[in-house]
Amino acid sequence: MSEDAGTGSERYAELAGAGPYGVRPGHALITLVEPHPGHEYAYNRWYEDDHYYAGATAMPWIFAGRRWVATKDLQGLRYPETSAVARPVGAGCYLSTYWVTEGRYDDHMKWTVAINRRLNRDGRVYQDRTHVFTAFQDHEATVYRDGAAGPRDFHALDHPYAGLVLQVVDAEGPRQREELLEWLRSRHLPKRLTGSPAAMVTVFRPTPLPGDRMTYVKQVEGVDTRLTLLWFLQEDPRSCWASLFTGLDAAVAESGLGLVELVAPFVPTVPGTDRYVDQLR
Repeated sequence: MSEDAGTGSERYAELAGAGPYGVRPGHALITLVEPHPGHEYAYNRWYEDDHYYAGATAMPWIFAGRRWVATKDLQGLRYPETSAVARPVGAGCYLSTYWVTEGRYDDHMKWTVAINRRLNRDGRVYQDRTHVFTAFQDHEATVYRDGAAGPRDFHALDHPYAGLVLQVVDAEGPRQREELLEWLRSRHLPKRLTGSPAAMVTVFRPTPLPGDRMTYVKQVEGVDTRLTLLWFLQEDPRSCWASLFTGLDAAVAESGLGLVELVAPFVPTVPGTDRYVDQLR
């Protein structure tokens, strides 16, 4: 029997010959998850050993990924205390980020919905967890501290950055979001990045999840009003928190263009280990 029998493999060469295949991160999957109390080790092993691959990077058009973790002390730095994203604000100790090739969002979504149905049917989905903030997002901008020097945004999930800060901002409406994006891109972020340990900030806007998504993932909020920022740091976020990240909410509020709903620091996990799991609670 042919190795291709029953797998559709004969179509792979045909599919590879059509459509975009650049390296720009046109889209992202950003997912903030809280394992239920008592399930921290089991959840981490499931994600590290199975889901990171079978549920993400093995899929077509995801070309980079990285996991991040917020220990108890990092959770304590988050603000604002009342957040529309994380309730309570410390919820969501694991963050996973993935880049999806520009122009391949629809292709990827067809695969990811189908494979997650299969994983769920086969008992390979860990149920004792809560999705705090999970969304596919479209890339809007990347602002670099050093201009053309240094890693690009498509390197960001492979480069050994020491930390990441997730910032979520809501505008009042779609028009205000466009104004907010322009203010961030041209004024606020370039000024904030200058001389800082943050090498770049990527800015995304969320897209709605398909109607046939898995039921344990809630529909995305703020599709028309929200922006998601990822700050990539060359230092541990604790070392620059006071100088760089306090007051982001006040700066946005003073612009009159939006409201900061979450500022949350993370450090990278160490793949294949349970490092930091004993520091989550």
